[in-house]
Amino acid sequence: MSAVLQRVFIVRHGETEWSMSGRHTGRSDIPLTARGEDRARAIGSRLRGVPFTRVLVSPRQRARRTCELAGLGLKAEVDQNLAEWDYGDYEGKTSVEIREERPDWNLFRDGAPGGEMPAQVSARADRLIAHLRTLEGNIALFTHGHFSRVLAARWIGLAVMEGQHFLLDTACLGILDYEHKRADAPVIGLWNEGPDRLGG
Repeated sequence: MSAVLQRVFIVRHGETEWSMSGRHTGRSDIPLTARGEDRARAIGSRLRGVPFTRVLVSPRQRARRTCELAGLGLKAEVDQNLAEWDYGDYEGKTSVEIREERPDWNLFRDGAPGGEMPAQVSARADRLIAHLRTLEGNIALFTHGHFSRVLAARWIGLAVMEGQHFLLDTACLGILDYEHKRADAPVIGLWNEGPDRLGG
């Protein structure tokens, strides 16, 4: 653990046509909507005063564009671990469509056929967390909804299944932190804070 404990700011990408309609978007490279771009700029105003030592971003254009519009694109480094859950055969489908075939399906328990299983996404989150904990200062991550939820759960030592309880809307912010700056006390400092609720 670094001598200077970091805070990790997680930003989910802005709205896309697929996120609006509830279609699972893993590998597909879907651009932001105009509203998604506006909200990405707005979340940037919340981050503007924070001195970031590192900015890491998913390889997908929706995350990279959100990062750029938030004003952090020039500092960004692509990290493959920040990619969204690979939905495999369920790519582009809504949960309603999937449950017509599998009524009791739960992504966090069952994973996606032809894509990633929960243990694989959990291992990816753990690799990222291990790396983050070697860094100092404030770190910004631009990533995706389901992966962010797994990351939050794993940050505080919960099983990947518990990620289902950490809803993160588009262009919203979460902060992973430590209670009283103790390395053995990781906490969720802030979650699902959107630009329309940020205030001054």
